[in-house]
Amino acid sequence: MTQEEYLAQVEATRAQRMAWWREARFGMFVHWGLYAQLGRNEWVMNRERIPVAEYESLAAAWKPKERPAREWARLAKDSGMKYMVMTTKHHDGFCLWDTQQTDYNAVRRGPGRDLVREYVEACHEFGLRVGLYYSLLDWHHPDGAQCAKDETARRRFLDFTQGCVRELMSNYGKIDILWYDGVWPLPDASAWESVQRNAMARQLQPELIINNRAFLEEDYGTPEERVTPAEQGRDWEACMTFNYAWGYMPSAIDWRSTREVISMLGTCAAGQGNLLLNIGPKPDGSVPEEAVEQLAPLGRWLADNGEAVYGAVDRVRGAMEGGWTIKGNVAYRWCPRWPGGELVIGGIRTKVNRITLLATGEPVQFWQGDQQLKMLNLPQRSPDPHAGVAVYKFECDAPPRQVLGSGYVVL
Repeated sequence: MTQEEYLAQVEATRAQRMAWWREARFGMFVHWGLYAQLGRNEWVMNRERIPVAEYESLAAAWKPKERPAREWARLAKDSGMKYMVMTTKHHDGFCLWDTQQTDYNAVRRGPGRDLVREYVEACHEFGLRVGLYYSLLDWHHPDGAQCAKDETARRRFLDFTQGCVRELMSNYGKIDILWYDGVWPLPDASAWESVQRNAMARQLQPELIINNRAFLEEDYGTPEERVTPAEQGRDWEACMTFNYAWGYMPSAIDWRSTREVISMLGTCAAGQGNLLLNIGPKPDGSVPEEAVEQLAPLGRWLADNGEAVYGAVDRVRGAMEGGWTIKGNVAYRWCPRWPGGELVIGGIRTKVNRITLLATGEPVQFWQGDQQLKMLNLPQRSPDPHAGVAVYKFECDAPPRQVLGSGYVVL
């Protein structure tokens, strides 16, 4: 099968496969591996040039607590997340499942059990969709670097890679997402045999969604550490750290606030994208307390305001001027900076029939003129008790439209 033929098949089934993902809006990324024991992020082996034999000793020493994935899944569920993605193998090459491709794995080394199986079971228990991250790059495998220079090494390494992906797609029931990363050192999809590998994965998991990090566009883009909407018609997911580190790093103390995460969610929903927010569990699998502190009010906020986030949304750009999400004839105004007793919005060109506070359904008095809409008799302080981000629901008689710009002149 050529790459063009393969991508045509992917395109033909994308809408059906992506339907749940396009409404989920929010997921949890989990970076967890041997590197957590060092607490200096997931690139520590490379950045500190730790020899393979020295780094390997971490595998015997790693003793996670009993089923920590249940803690992650419960937190994800309570926080309003709909799916999870976990690192089954990061760039350091340690496999968290019972692989037959190498003995450098969680069953034959320190943990003594299949951590991927525990994770998948936890996702199912809490009703979350299952995503598996797999790094193509491998600092541990002897052919991980040589594969770019030696064809025999490349063949061995690709057989190893295809074997790992086959196991992940075969051994755990239904898998929803395959999340690739790390394409060094091979230069393109042909060298990685990405078409053959992904076709095999899709044969094993017909409803599988695959990201764009194996030199194929596949189903969706993955901007990293930036919430940047893709061009219209292209699915996208912003993968973001919670404290500017992916793996466990206790010195990374600049945690994003609940309000900042809400802002990222708003940008994602306005651009028809998703937010994948990372946690880096401690060596034993516990979630850092700072993450729990920020996610608890976020979950309560989403319980009140999720209608403005989840489900099929329309693209805001070209229709409204920032601070909104849209569904059909309904617009949701996000108010992170509270104005006091009156809120004036300019340029609303669609007739508004009703405005309510989304969290409670309480109606709002308003006046609408040709160029202004005034929301009247509002409380002096934000009515949102969780993060100070109130959302108002505007029910219009047509798809909402706002026209502003620098050329307006009052006559």
